[in-house]
Amino acid sequence: MNDIIIKPIITEKMTEQSSLRPRYGFIVNKNANKVEIKKAVNKLYNVEVLTVNTMNYSGKTRSRSTKTSITKGKSKAFKKAIVTLREGDSIDLYSSI
Repeated sequence: MNDIIIKPIITEKMTEQSSLRPRYGFIVNKNANKVEIKKAVNKLYNVEVLTVNTMNYSGKTRSRSTKTSITKGKSKAFKKAIVTLREGDSIDLYSSI
C-alpha cells in the first residue's frame, strides 16, 4: 500500500482547495488505479475517501544554454491523484514536516 502514494502535493492551490472542502492531492505510482489509491489513502490516513480523480502528466523537454552548447533534457512523467474526503474528515500533512 505504501508504494502507491509517493508524496503529498503541498502547493498554494492545493492548500486553498483543502481549506474550502476536504480535497487533497498526491503524487502516486503511474500503474496505480483509483481503487488502489482509495484503499491506500484510507489505510494510511484513517479517513473515508469519497472520490478519486487522476491525471497523467507527461515529461516535458527542457533545454538550456551553456558556454559550449545547448543541453537538452527531460523532466519526469508522473501521475497525480486528487482525493475528496467525507465531510468532517481531514488530513494533517504538515505534522511530519
